[in-house]
Amino acid sequence: MEIILMRHGKPAYAGSARVTSLEMAEWISEYDLSDTGSDMPPQSSKALASSALHIISSPLPRALSSLRALGREPDLIDKVFREADLPIIRMPALRLSPLFWAAFFRVMWLCGISRNAESLGIAKQRAARAADILIAFAKESNGPVLLIGHGVMNRLIAKELISSGWRECRRQGSGYWNAGIYSLLQTRSSA
Repeated sequence: MEIILMRHGKPAYAGSARVTSLEMAEWISEYDLSDTGSDMPPQSSKALASSALHIISSPLPRALSSLRALGREPDLIDKVFREADLPIIRMPALRLSPLFWAAFFRVMWLCGISRNAESLGIAKQRAARAADILIAFAKESNGPVLLIGHGVMNRLIAKELISSGWRECRRQGSGYWNAGIYSLLQTRSSA
């Protein structure tokens, strides 16, 4: 049994090159509505997707359009797999890159500042529910299950899988289309 946690492709939305911290709320909303446009998966991602017996997806457009680019249809779409929210923290009216703000807000979130967003603790609980769903699909099919999800949430789900006895066979990178692969550790039966 394998569970494949794949990050979606590159979203088409670029937005403004520089925004204030408060403008990030609108930027994030637009990003969440974005699909992957013409971004195509590498052959290695296509091969992993074609091996899966069950396909599960986040409901966000960038995940669903990634599945279409992979030529697969989801068996389950569930908001439990959506990306962990970013808090919006009021800062001086500096205009910086959205990527800078996203990284800064994620660090603040990891430090326990979750204003107007789910907390890290709640996200971990959601990741545990997500891992349970993936494990149930893997046990039902006794074959590979693919999740098209998101960077941070996939990492939280991976930690839950490992704590449930799954072994990391391949670590997920940080880029688009990267995938981590997890297999259930086999226990020896006593003879």
